[in-house]
This record gives sequence, structure tokens and C-alpha cells, in this order.
Amino acid sequence: MSHDATACDGWDGSECEGTVHCPPRCPRFVDKQGARWTIRPAVREDAAALAEMYEGFGTADRAQGLPPVTRSRRADWIETMLADGSNVVAERNGEPFGHAMYTPTDAARPELAVFVYPEMQGRGVGTELCRHVIADAAAGSREGLELHVESGNRVARSVYRSVGFELADRRGDLRMTLDLDGPIATEVRWPPFAREGSAEPIPREPIPREPIPIGFDGPRVATGDD
Repeated sequence: MSHDATACDGWDGSECEGTVHCPPRCPRFVDKQGARWTIRPAVREDAAALAEMYEGFGTADRAQGLPPVTRSRRADWIETMLADGSNVVAERNGEPFGHAMYTPTDAARPELAVFVYPEMQGRGVGTELCRHVIADAAAGSREGLELHVESGNRVARSVYRSVGFELADRRGDLRMTLDLDGPIATEVRWPPFAREGSAEPIPREPIPREPIPIGFDGPRVATGDD
């Protein structure tokens, strides 16, 4: 059974082999509590909804100054990420509760950052967002990804290790890297039938998104949930 990504209406993906029209990773996701999510590319029209989501982030939910504290700075930051990065959002019932990106889009090894609404952490959303960013970066022919995470953020570090990131530098905030010439870059793009079943994946060439090639130093932050 194959689904066109534009018309997929089945949440049981155990038999879905994907099609050439599917994004780098299937947008359907069921979290640890059985709730259904859609992970999709973010667009500039998502700015207002993302700003509302980030209103719920307190001091303990920020890392390295992100998301910014004031509304005006948050709005500027969101606009910059949507313009200069390759972004995805995790939404339920049309409302975003997670946001991840890599930036700048024209870098060989851009930076990854991921943010999950505090009340939605611990459900696997951050891990799934990471996999989408990895799949997107691999489809976009990036050489690798890197991120910076506070040494005391054990939950985020565990998430990043689980998706293949390795420690590269301990000076200050930890720097972790992931090479996209390894198995993870292929595995995250397998259709559900291959990921959840025992069969070999159906070879297909994913259609990469067209990022906006604007130079940007990128965020030096990474937060996540398990």
C-alpha cells in the first residue's frame, strides 16, 4: 500500500512504502502517548503561531538566550529563522508545539536547533523533529550537521546521541556533530514500511526542498526532549 503525501489519510503507516512525491521523511508521527502529529515544513505564515507558542517558554526552557525573552526580539528571531533556515514544525490539530531548523541553508555543515513546547516534552516530539531535520539536510546534500548544547542539559544530550550526534568539543557549551555520509542519513528517510517492518526499504529518490540561500551565522543553541 503506497500513499501520496498530499492525499495520505492513514495513520497506520506499517504498510506504507512511500512514493516519489513524499517529503524526505513521512510527516505522520504518533507520540509516546498515542497522540497524532504532523511534522511539516514551516512557512513564513507560521510566524504568528510560532510567536504564540514561544510565549509559553519560561526561563528554565531557554538555552543560550533562545528563544529571546522580549516579544519584539522573538519576532525578529523567528522571521530570521524562517527566512534563512530550513524549518519544520510539529503540530496537532493545526497548532504548532514544536519547531526545529538547520541554518544557514547554504552551509556544508549547518547548525541544528530544536524547541518543544514545555508541556509537550517527554513525548518523543523533539526526537522526531531532529530526524526530520537530518532527513531534510541529507536530501539537501549537506555534508553534516552540528549543534551546541549546555553541558548540564542531559535530556537534550541524550536525544542528540540517540539520533547519531557525537561529542566533538567540550570547551564551554558542548559541540556535537553528525556526518551525513553514514547510515543515519539513509535510515531517517526510509518509509514507514521499512522503518517499522522487517522488509528492506523501497529505493526512492526524495524530492529535496528548495532552501533560501541566505548567509547567516546560525543559532548556537540546541534544546530538545526525549
